[in-house]
Amino acid sequence: MRSTFPTVPLGEITSLSSTRSGGGHLPIYSVTKHDGFVPSLEYFKKQVFSRDTSNYRLVKAGQLAYATIHLDEGSIGIAPEDCLISPMYTVFSTHSNVDARYLLRFMKSPVALSNYAGLGRGAVHRRKAVSYSALSAMRVPLPPLDEQRRIAGILDLADGLRAKRRQSIALLDTLTQSIFLDMFGDADPGWTRGVVLDAAADHKGSIRTGPFGSQLLHSEFVDAGVAVLGIDNAVNNVFRWGERRFITDSKYQELSRYRVYPGDVLITIMGTTGRCAVVPDDIPIAINTKHLCCISLNPQKCLPEYLHAYFLHHPDARDYLGRQGKGAIMVGLNMGLIKAMPLILPPIDLQARFAARLNVVGQALDAAIRASAEVDSLFATLQARAFRGEL
Repeated sequence: MRSTFPTVPLGEITSLSSTRSGGGHLPIYSVTKHDGFVPSLEYFKKQVFSRDTSNYRLVKAGQLAYATIHLDEGSIGIAPEDCLISPMYTVFSTHSNVDARYLLRFMKSPVALSNYAGLGRGAVHRRKAVSYSALSAMRVPLPPLDEQRRIAGILDLADGLRAKRRQSIALLDTLTQSIFLDMFGDADPGWTRGVVLDAAADHKGSIRTGPFGSQLLHSEFVDAGVAVLGIDNAVNNVFRWGERRFITDSKYQELSRYRVYPGDVLITIMGTTGRCAVVPDDIPIAINTKHLCCISLNPQKCLPEYLHAYFLHHPDARDYLGRQGKGAIMVGLNMGLIKAMPLILPPIDLQARFAARLNVVGQALDAAIRASAEVDSLFATLQARAFRGEL
């Protein structure tokens, strides 16, 4: 990035702080990607920090801290008050010629984020730790202090709009859960009670996983062909294309029994378990992997929108998936557990009404996501202009 501003190494305008708490009684904070410093108990809804905080870092109001192994995700913020944070964070202060909000904005900018991976040390990319000594060499555009404050103010306002977009998306997600619980939370005694297998289509393989072991080797993936679905396609609880994996047409002929169809419900059974998605109508020919359980439904008994929401929102389903996914050597579910999962089936016309209401929410959610993406793109452009001195 070329800038009209002079650039200086970050180490010349900041100082590392390594003060320990010594067992003080200050509030415990965490540092997050979107919200920066957040009270740990409020954010996680439970205690995730150690009871012994004597080794925690003391952060003074106005100091910056970042997650040493998550800096490339933007997990950095400014302390709103004196507080304690885990030793997993790195704490530093700005010198008098630097506005902390300006520096924060630069360190969360795309140009800075793209540098962090190269600064980290560690065996696994996402777990590469970025030390303060390595970060100190990164060059920072440094305009006069008044200009720093002006830029920070403009970016703060623009980022506030992004936050409101994210809040809108979160509210729409919550609305889906509210509609489901309002319609199905108190089950009518006359509704059918059974298991997931009862809702499956009446043909062999209606509930299936993907190829195991030597049936499909990683070396058999190719650059184009028949798509192979994995955890990344369902992990966000909506179907999304993630990493593209393909097999040849001839390999597909061997594995065609693992094909997924529009309206099938996918649920993750390995790794991040219990996430699910409905296969979209426009999906090309594709198969699933052993990490997914695919359910083809009997449309006279169960609609995919209902089963998807049941997996995600019904208390009995969440309890079952949580209990069954624990206790093994490798945390996971299996096809038998999915088949045997208790399921309440309301009348199909009530499920259809739910699906119609869900469609309206879905359209609003899609519009909100598109608008959020546009705002994010504009914000990235604004950041680039700001740190080039073109704002």
